Amino acid sequence: MIEYRVDDLARRAGVSVRNVRVYQDRGLLPPPRREGRTGWYNEAHLARLELISRMLERGYTFATISELLNAAQSGLRVEDVLTPDSAARQLRETKHLGRDDLQDLFGSDISDADLRRGADMGVIVETGNGYRIDNPVLLEAARLLHDAGIPLSTTLDQTEAVRSDLDDVARRFVALVTDKFLDEGKDPFDTDARTVGEVAELVNSLRPLTYRVVGALFREAMDQRITLTMEEVLAQYGDKPESANDQAS
Repeated sequence: MIEYRVDDLARRAGVSVRNVRVYQDRGLLPPPRREGRTGWYNEAHLARLELISRMLERGYTFATISELLNAAQSGLRVEDVLTPDSAARQLRETKHLGRDDLQDLFGSDISDADLRRGADMGVIVETGNGYRIDNPVLLEAARLLHDAGIPLSTTLDQTEAVRSDLDDVARRFVALVTDKFLDEGKDPFDTDARTVGEVAELVNSLRPLTYRVVGALFREAMDQRITLTMEEVLAQYGDKPESANDQAS
């Protein structure tokens, strides 16, 4: 994976370092991976910067861009953003929590190491007086799992693994288009502008559908996995010998 320091990222995206900082402070750009005092940005950050620039050029305000990006991260569609539904609003609202608030949610199980790891993963963003939660859905899922007895560190492990798996899923969907239009091994800079435009338009058109397709496939997989797991549990339970009390009754 290619990574950039902030100066290199800004130069590649054609923006100033100050703008990178501003977008990050406003929650439009995820935080970088930290190694000591150095922040490392990747291709996803570069793509996000380019998207922000295009949206600004088209007249979108920071507030609108933030709303649309947060909606996309929460799995919402444009119509969800435009619908005054309280549940949809709650999904995309940014939350600001102090350490005490997180302590109330996760008790003594939450540690400084968990918080640092969450910040490195971009799940939470450190601010001057606490933490910003850009995707409250993840926080709610972590709280629900914690209440069921699953440690926060385990949830972070699985979040990292799922993110990696989803990156592979995204690569597969994009490859369906790029493999069709772009010749294998060909320098992308030699591709004519018209073809590049067609690819970009098709990928953007497919984006909302892929969210729904992946969601539908995941629901099917979850239903099947839950059914199989319950069958295994019932089979194991049925194989256990009856206790003396059960036999007596």
